Amino acid sequence: MATAAEMLKRIRGELGITIVWVEHIMATLMRVVDRVVVLDHGEKIAEGTPREIAEDPRVVEAYLGEKIVLA
Repeated sequence: MATAAEMLKRIRGELGITIVWVEHIMATLMRVVDRVVVLDHGEKIAEGTPREIAEDPRVVEAYLGEKIVLA
C-alpha cells in the first residue's frame, strides 16, 4: 500500500489534480492527503486536515479506535 500511496501523492503534486480516495486503512490515508471527509453510515461526521480528523472524537469512536499520532 505504501507504494500506491506514494504514487498518488506524486501524481497529485506533479499534475496539481484532485484525487478522490475512498479508503478504510486510515493510517496510510492520513499520511498522504491534505483534506479528509469522514462518512459514518452515509452521513458526514467530520471534515478537515488529517490532524483535525485524527483528533475528532466522533471519528476516533467510529473508525480509529484510538488516536493516530502524526509525525
